[in-house]
Amino acid sequence: MIRQIRNKVEITAALSLIWETFLQFEAPDYSDEGVKSFRDFIENEDIVASLEFWGAYENDELRGVIATNENRKHICCFFVKSKYHRQGIGRKLWECVLNNSNHPVYTVNSSPYAVPVYHKLGFIDMDSEQLSDGIRFTPMKFERYRDNGIQN
Repeated sequence: MIRQIRNKVEITAALSLIWETFLQFEAPDYSDEGVKSFRDFIENEDIVASLEFWGAYENDELRGVIATNENRKHICCFFVKSKYHRQGIGRKLWECVLNNSNHPVYTVNSSPYAVPVYHKLGFIDMDSEQLSDGIRFTPMKFERYRDNGIQN
């Protein structure tokens, strides 16, 4: 089940899942500065308060999280617990964002690990890999009305 995460306890659990999954899959590609920058981002209460979180739950267990800002136009965090990879959870989270907004374009700054995942979801690269505050990312976008295999 995909549902919006609103209360402080659930947001804390979502941030914990994000951090643990980040350490497992993203941190190995980042410098110490990048890891610290990401940690600072998810620990910034003002930033966290500005995000909208959606969670994938099964048997009351949080298995994946997507967090957006700018009225669901930009993906800030998108993580699925490792033992639930390749089960369609990420796609369901992404489709939930699409189904609950109607923007023509969505953006993300993808980590190196996630670039192939975003390509499978219909995103395209906007530029080559960038480096900012130690964080490596590829700017990407999804165009709702482009032929990208997603039903609109």
